[in-house]
Amino acid sequence: MGIDLKAGGRVKKTQSKRTRSTNPYRILLSKLYTFLGRRTNSSFNETVLHRLKMARRFQAPISVSRLVQFMNGKEGKIAAVVGTVTDDTRVLKIPKLTVCALRFTETARKHIEKYGGECLTFDQLALRAPKGSNVVLLRGKTKARIQEKYFGRAPGLPKSTSRPRVQSKGRKFEKARGRRASRAYKA
Repeated sequence: MGIDLKAGGRVKKTQSKRTRSTNPYRILLSKLYTFLGRRTNSSFNETVLHRLKMARRFQAPISVSRLVQFMNGKEGKIAAVVGTVTDDTRVLKIPKLTVCALRFTETARKHIEKYGGECLTFDQLALRAPKGSNVVLLRGKTKARIQEKYFGRAPGLPKSTSRPRVQSKGRKFEKARGRRASRAYKA
């Protein structure tokens, strides 16, 4: 007797057909970029549309300091982020940047505009660069979230960087047995 395989073992790859958000602005943006993707034959618009449809965990924020780092040597180009741009108080002076994002934190917007930069929305970007020419598409680190750090090689194993799922985080928990010679053994 065999097992009953759903669809004969063939599983189609799922892809989001619509935007996950209920935000009317996001829904209109996805309609706009669907249109642009169809009419302009530009891979940039297809990529922006794909990222607009992604779940929010994949629309990771990016800081102003990383924007400065990535846009070094790309003066005159527009940085586009499908996500939030956050401020970094450690950066004292930033070059003149034109940044397009779904959302800016209040301090990030002030910081960018203070040094002659510009903050755009995606509908303004569609008017300026409908084919995505002179636009650099950036994204934040999706694995920077604490929730993502529980996955991977089991905690406690050699070369593991995963966080253990523990209630207590004291000296005796997940730090003693097998990690120091005075407590049974050291691996």
